[in-house]
Amino acid sequence: MYRSNFFILKDEKFYPVTIRNYNEQDFAELIKIQEECFPPPFPSELWWNEEQLKNHVTLFPEGALCIEVDGKLAGSMTTLIVDFDPNNPKHTWEEITDNGYIRNHNPKGNTLYVVDIAVRPSFRKYGLGKLLMQAMYHTVIKLNLERLLGGGRMPGYYKIAHQLTPEEYIQAVTKGTIKDPVISFLMRCGRTPLTIVENYLEDKESLNYGVLMEWKNPFK
Repeated sequence: MYRSNFFILKDEKFYPVTIRNYNEQDFAELIKIQEECFPPPFPSELWWNEEQLKNHVTLFPEGALCIEVDGKLAGSMTTLIVDFDPNNPKHTWEEITDNGYIRNHNPKGNTLYVVDIAVRPSFRKYGLGKLLMQAMYHTVIKLNLERLLGGGRMPGYYKIAHQLTPEEYIQAVTKGTIKDPVISFLMRCGRTPLTIVENYLEDKESLNYGVLMEWKNPFK
């Protein structure tokens, strides 16, 4: 199981941080974090429920991580293992994650797939999301998988969709001429755009598009 202890600098003070596997005692707080991180117009039915969280810690506890700052739960990241074919990459979030229930988790697969990552708004800008992502990179290496993969929302797209296609938007983001809250963050974490998927997730801000973002295991 995963556990890492260190410090972060927040408001000119150092605070103890722990990344660990979450458990049933964390469920209520994890659901609150979902509510804080994904307010309307994001669909509330896509927030975690207890049955989904129970599956996460039962079917693949190695892929269920949370981060605490000074003893307070500040965020989480959830994954499952799938068998991904780069020659046939397109899918929806619901298909690849079993609608968040991960009953399709495949221990013999080749790819660690990101179901969700969330950091409380009050704890953002301290690099916690990047730390969670790096912890999952450790998991990719430990389990000898080929990559970490997941679909990124592109919530800035609706503001400029009348001017740019989704492909043009992502090109602008990768060039740095446009900043997207999610895609730019994932790129700062070391992930690269693989392909754009239509109707990836019900998401008005992204116009239902998602971008598959990849990090390859450097030891494979």
